[in-house]
Amino acid sequence: MLRKNRLFTPGPTPLLPAAQTAMASFTAHHRTADFRALFQRVLADMKEFIGTQNDVLVLACSGTGVMEAAVSNLTSPGDKVLVLTAGKFGERWTALAKAFGCKVEVLAAAYGETFSLDDIHLKLTPDVRAVFVQATESSTGARHDVQGIAKVVRTRGDDTLLVVDAITGLGTTYFDLDGWGVDVIIGGSQKALMIPPGLAYCAVSERAWQRMETTTSPRFYFDLRKERKSAAKGESAYTPATSLFAALGAALEFVRGMGQGDLAKGREVLVNNAELCAEMTRAGAQALGLKLFASSPAAALTAICSPNGIDSGKIVKEFRDSFDAVVANGQGEMKGQLFRIAHIGYYDYLDTIGILGALEHVLARSTGKAVEYGAAVRAAQEVYARLPHKRQLVGA
Repeated sequence: MLRKNRLFTPGPTPLLPAAQTAMASFTAHHRTADFRALFQRVLADMKEFIGTQNDVLVLACSGTGVMEAAVSNLTSPGDKVLVLTAGKFGERWTALAKAFGCKVEVLAAAYGETFSLDDIHLKLTPDVRAVFVQATESSTGARHDVQGIAKVVRTRGDDTLLVVDAITGLGTTYFDLDGWGVDVIIGGSQKALMIPPGLAYCAVSERAWQRMETTTSPRFYFDLRKERKSAAKGESAYTPATSLFAALGAALEFVRGMGQGDLAKGREVLVNNAELCAEMTRAGAQALGLKLFASSPAAALTAICSPNGIDSGKIVKEFRDSFDAVVANGQGEMKGQLFRIAHIGYYDYLDTIGILGALEHVLARSTGKAVEYGAAVRAAQEVYARLPHKRQLVGA
């Protein structure tokens, strides 16, 4: 049987063909008028895609690079910060803050869970300079209440900054960053924007820019003030990933096309698409008797508990061996206990139906037990049939 390699991971995600073409054909030097025009257009479009009036920067790095930049630019050694952690990427915030000499207060929830706003309020003492959290904890498939967290943080006025890793959240979740008072939000190119890894971006509030004038942590490449100054002239401070910028421009045009020429509306279509595919996936998994892992499931991906006695690595391997489909194993303490199916970016109804059909066979082969073929697919189709047709899918 012919097999096509397909990604169902929360990053990298399937590539947009138009972005691949743009990336392959782009040759402009980064200190030319042609590239400056592209650079400025992309930064302006990114503000619409994120949904903010704040300055947006795009850097050549992974999302972790901008996570580090958030810590190094917004804190000084000895500053007290609060990390909200419920998975591997929350733990990354802790490690980064410690690396820059912060006093780290940790509010931890179990993997797959989220935080009580009351507990956050109790931890948020007046000396906390910044709060770090994920929008989507992609190691567990959990979604955190960014709006509720922001409301608690803003009770401290301007003294406490809120930094959100939304690397898998942007393009899959609704945000009102300026209205809620989020100070820094971080995204990555290889997620909802459907291009390869290599670019990370952030929107930065005026409160955060003011904080940078007084912080003393070391920074050089990740000096966001330097990038802001260069961006005002249509340039990056250092050599940018020119081909990836071309791909990003094409991806933003694709999103704009989904909104009939309105990029903000296109973003809504993209988020609706992720929400729909996630709902279909959850219904399909549960129809097969599988348990969902996250108590507050995200739209970017679905974390599914492995059947009793079955290492999830076996399921991941069976997907690849039988269908050349790549799904993700659990991370950290959950490795071997769950598998993760993403539905982010260039991913639609037929991808969802396909992976659920494959899941039925994978489950039968991995467990050696009878599976009702069609059960997962039928449950997903019933979800789709209940929804109004105006909820377009990617590419519609």
